[in-house]
Amino acid sequence: MTAEDYLTGQVLLIDKPLNWTSFQAVNKLRWEIRQAFNIKKIKVGHAGTLDPLATGLLVICTGKKTKEINIYQGQIKEYTGTIVLGSTTPSFDLETEINLRFPTEHISKDLIHKTTKQFIGDIEQFPPVFSAIKKDGKRLYEFARAGEDVEIKPRNVNISEFEITNIDGLNVNFRVVCSKGTYIRSLANDFGKALNSGAHLSALRRSKIGSFNVNDAISIEGFIAGLKD
Repeated sequence: MTAEDYLTGQVLLIDKPLNWTSFQAVNKLRWEIRQAFNIKKIKVGHAGTLDPLATGLLVICTGKKTKEINIYQGQIKEYTGTIVLGSTTPSFDLETEINLRFPTEHISKDLIHKTTKQFIGDIEQFPPVFSAIKKDGKRLYEFARAGEDVEIKPRNVNISEFEITNIDGLNVNFRVVCSKGTYIRSLANDFGKALNSGAHLSALRRSKIGSFNVNDAISIEGFIAGLKD
């Protein structure tokens, strides 16, 4: 593609690697496009944040296509991942260390499958305190890292599918189809509570956004190599 193609607008499907923020991915692609075509300025943005510890589909828009970001953000999303039963972390994932452990002897495979039904449909969910949501001009994770208590309001989300794909001891693999604004980390934490135990997220991958599929996405390295061809 040419510089004009990127300025006119492209929708790029990127497979975000582990430990990258969505912001870092956008900045890297913007810089590489500018360098490849000697462009002084170009708009680049993503249509839905992925946590650093999550991998998978990141829809990135360039140029005039950035005006369509809100359309893609509002589309249904699909995730796969792993929930670990019997323990919790403050961040609901592996960003922070385990702080509490709970009994799991009462949890059967049948109970795990049955409990998913509690989360199908419209549900109320509290976002994690370790999240990028803003309150009083600060990100929630800034309050959390400073050890400050902050009131978090629940939000209404929709989960249309919650499927358990494999159970290996305390590791529960799943697939979820959900609305914009759903926190899978919060789902993992709430799932543990519903099992009268605890739980946290150990892996997460976004596989779909609307009709876009991660199978059609390219790695950041692959995108950069394509620019240089």
